[in-house]
This record gives sequence, C-alpha cells and structure tokens, in this order.
Amino acid sequence: MSYRPGRWTWPCWVLLLLLSFLLLVTHVWSTNEKNDPEDQTSIAEHFPATVEYALHTFNLQSKDTHAYRLMRILSVWKEKMDSMLAFSMELELGRTRCRKFEDDIENCPFHESPAVSKTLSCFFTISTQPWRTKFDLLNSTCVEGVPGS
Repeated sequence: MSYRPGRWTWPCWVLLLLLSFLLLVTHVWSTNEKNDPEDQTSIAEHFPATVEYALHTFNLQSKDTHAYRLMRILSVWKEKMDSMLAFSMELELGRTRCRKFEDDIENCPFHESPAVSKTLSCFFTISTQPWRTKFDLLNSTCVEGVPGS
C-alpha cells in the first residue's frame, strides 16, 4: 500500500469540525438550560441537522448571490410541541466567497474585505420530527451585525 500525502487530512478535518460543533452545542446548551441529561442528549442528536436545515433554508431564501455559513452559535433552547421538537436558536452567520449554489459551502472562506463582508445575527425557530427527517421553519429574523458588539 503506497502512502499519499494528505490522504487522511480531509477525514480528520471533518471529524474535528463535527467534534468542535458538538462541543459548542453542548457548551451553549449547558449555559442556557438546566443540566437535564435527557435534554442534552436530544440536543446532541438532533440539533446539528436542525442548524443545517436553517442554513440551507436561509441561503435558498436569501437574495444575496453569495452563500452564508455558520460563524458561531449565540444561543439555543429546545421546546416541546405535541409530537415534535422545536429548537429556537440565535446564530451568527458570515458571508462567504462562494456562490450560494456551489458545492462544499461549509469549507468556503468568509469574505475578509470590509466592503463585501457581512455578518448577520439570525433568530430561527424550527420544528422537527427527526425520526422522520421532517423540518418546518416557524420563524426567521435576521439583522446585520451581532448584538452586543
């Protein structure tokens, strides 16, 4: 078996990204809610897909030609609704250099020039039935900038 430089680089970066996202979600959740193990398990299992849905929906509805991606999670909480879960979240989104319909937006760099860079603070409420892979956007509100900065 021959060695190819960088062969494992991509899988390692993906794993690190997923682990850092999970740690960030756990940290944000634990700072906003009581430490209920069942709720934290639910967040860890279902929240990443809900964030992905929120970003995908935002980019589809945005009039901007460039894609936005997650910079950081500002806050999140879970609500129980009948037979569904609902996540309310405040996310910081950044404008990327990629067009919104390009592949691999998750790895696209953010704009650095102040003339074209843009940061949004967005509040989303999404109901989900994760066991059916069903998501519904209930609320979406974005403002330019980040609160408190």
